[in-house]
Amino acid sequence: MRFKRGLVLVTICAVTLAVPAWTHHSHGAYTDTFMDIQGVVKEVHLVVPHSWVYLEVKNDKGEPQVWALEATGRTGLQTIGVTPDYLKAGDTVKARCHRLRDGSNGCLLGFLKAKDGTVKDWDGNNAPAPADF
Repeated sequence: MRFKRGLVLVTICAVTLAVPAWTHHSHGAYTDTFMDIQGVVKEVHLVVPHSWVYLEVKNDKGEPQVWALEATGRTGLQTIGVTPDYLKAGDTVKARCHRLRDGSNGCLLGFLKAKDGTVKDWDGNNAPAPADF
């Protein structure tokens, strides 16, 4: 009987700790479809657990807006060749990403075409670049 109580307690603790970790990595805040945006890099933060690229993108009226693009962590990006010198403030880039569901200026970054023309998967999946990008 004592063993069963211990097992139940361990199971409850494991589920309690696993659910927040699973929801943290959920992409539920983002739409399922991709969109393309182009803009000028304002800031790049290659950090863990998630890296960020801030782009100045012109809206339909030609007014500049800052977009926050969430990417995988620094270590994942390093494995595909993204270094601190790969992307700099002032570079014009193109991004394919999943927009935030609430319509605010942010997205989950999929692919990014850098100033030098290379395309990398910033989502951490190491997927090949799409032919239409």
